[in-house]
Amino acid sequence: MNFTAIDFETAIGFHPCSVGIVTVENGIIVDEFVSLIKPPNNLYSPYTIQVHGIYPRDTMNAKSFAQIFPEIRKRLENRVVVAHNESFDRNVLAKSMEIYNLDYAALNIASRWECTVKIYKAKGLKPTKLSDCCREMKIQLNHHEALSDARACAKLYLMR
Repeated sequence: MNFTAIDFETAIGFHPCSVGIVTVENGIIVDEFVSLIKPPNNLYSPYTIQVHGIYPRDTMNAKSFAQIFPEIRKRLENRVVVAHNESFDRNVLAKSMEIYNLDYAALNIASRWECTVKIYKAKGLKPTKLSDCCREMKIQLNHHEALSDARACAKLYLMR
C-alpha cells in the first residue's frame, strides 16, 4: 500500500502556517516532513491560533509556501494522497498553489483525495473528528500539530 498523507494547519482562511506529510511505501512509513510556513503578510486569525497554538512570532522567519513547495511537490507528485477531511487540505493546497501561480494539474494527483473522515463515517464511527477516530483506533495523536495529524491519518488509512 503506497500513499502520502498530508495535513495543513492554517493561519487565516486557506493560508497555511504549517504542513505535515507522511509517505507510506508497502504499508510502512518511510518519510516524514514537517515545516512551518509564513502565511502572506504573516496574518493570523485569533481562532486558528487558539486551535493550533502557532503564532505570527513562530512563522516570522519561516519560508513562504512557494519556498516550501518543492518539498511538498516531491512528496505528492504522482501519488495517492490521503487526508482527514480531504476537501479542506486539498483546497489549502490548491488555493496556495494558485496564489503563487503553481500548476496543480502538474502534480498528477486525483482531483478528490482519499478521505479518512468518509472512510470511518462509512464504518459507522461517530463523530469522525481526527481525535475521535484516533481514540477509537488507539492511535497516539498530538492534535493540530501537522506532522502528528498526518501520521495519524496515515495510520487510520492503513487500518481501514
